[in-house]
Amino acid sequence: MAITDTLPPVAIPDLSDDASFASGFPQDAFTWLREHDPVHWHPPTAKTPDGDGFWVVSRYDDIMTVLRDPGTYSSQTGGGRTGGGTTLKDERAAGKTLNYTDDPRHRLLRSLVNKGFDGRAIAALEPELRRRADMLIDAFPDGEPFDFMAAFSGELPSQAICIVLGVPQEDRAQLCEWIDLGIEADSPTVVAKEYLYKVRDYAIELIAEKRRRPREDIFSRIVHARLEDADGRVLSDEELVNFFLLLFPAGAETTRNAFGLGLKTLIEQPEQFARLRQEPKLMKSAAEEIVRWTTPSIYKRRTATRDTELAGQAIAEGDKVTIWEMSANRDARMFADPFRFDLARQPNRHIGYGFGAHICLGAGLARLELKVGFETLLARIADFALAGEAPYTPNNRLLGLKRLPITINKKERPA
Repeated sequence: MAITDTLPPVAIPDLSDDASFASGFPQDAFTWLREHDPVHWHPPTAKTPDGDGFWVVSRYDDIMTVLRDPGTYSSQTGGGRTGGGTTLKDERAAGKTLNYTDDPRHRLLRSLVNKGFDGRAIAALEPELRRRADMLIDAFPDGEPFDFMAAFSGELPSQAICIVLGVPQEDRAQLCEWIDLGIEADSPTVVAKEYLYKVRDYAIELIAEKRRRPREDIFSRIVHARLEDADGRVLSDEELVNFFLLLFPAGAETTRNAFGLGLKTLIEQPEQFARLRQEPKLMKSAAEEIVRWTTPSIYKRRTATRDTELAGQAIAEGDKVTIWEMSANRDARMFADPFRFDLARQPNRHIGYGFGAHICLGAGLARLELKVGFETLLARIADFALAGEAPYTPNNRLLGLKRLPITINKKERPA
């Protein structure tokens, strides 16, 4: 391995340690990496899963090289590894669950859920999402501090994914609590296994219910789907649990974080907030800039399937290669003035939803939620103010806030 001998003027934190992200994303470190060591070898530490070092790819173009070449950079595994996947820790589910597979298996599994997330299905949700957004805002206390993360940011996305997956709304709060606690816990996995197992046990019961009484929802369709490449068999319990463990947390958590960090940024940049009020046609580009700025899913991992070279660094078969979307979304080679929050930014080729075969399945749903959510907030609320500290959740994979205390003054609700 060709490892740089350059000593950075800023400390490169342990990127495998959740605590390194307790104050947000380490932008200074990644700015230095992009300029001086764009494919950086990160040695293992006491916190690094599996005791393996890993490559840190920080520039936009190099990340796109990885994403465009799944034959070399696998979402499954590589070399002599028996596990793999898209997070630092080698998982035994590699090759079995949607985001831990390569084509053709990935294409087959994705086809089971694509229709539930297509443009027509997502557009049909808009009236119901607007109704629910209004109901959430009705419950906001006027002129008194409250936690936006609990009252809106987490509620609208979790309600939406429950509708899509056919999860009873009364189970939503418990599932979200387990996920939030699992993300906050110090763990080598994205969600600590103690809490992931609780969600798994819930999924097993839900699968049994969908088998007995299927309904018109995506998860019922998945439970009863037959695989065309396997003599028409249905998915196993393990495969179905893996689907739920991917779709529910992803649908509930990432848009929650975009809402929270997005609103905080707008409050802190009142000139941008005022412009959005004055030019509502900017909402589409604003939603994209919010995702670029917040990048709730900050890295992915791939595994090298052969010896290769990237930006002058020799990468060995079986090496873990991490690609940092948040870093790519601040790369001055791609974005003019990348540390400026610009709701009218054009072009905006961010990769906050990923890219290629593994582009976020729920990107259309997330875009609709952000559009509906912010449009309704602007229509119903005259002004917003921060009302206390907004601590980050310490997690190296998902960037978000634990709390966002705010005060608001409501407008009269339209008749």
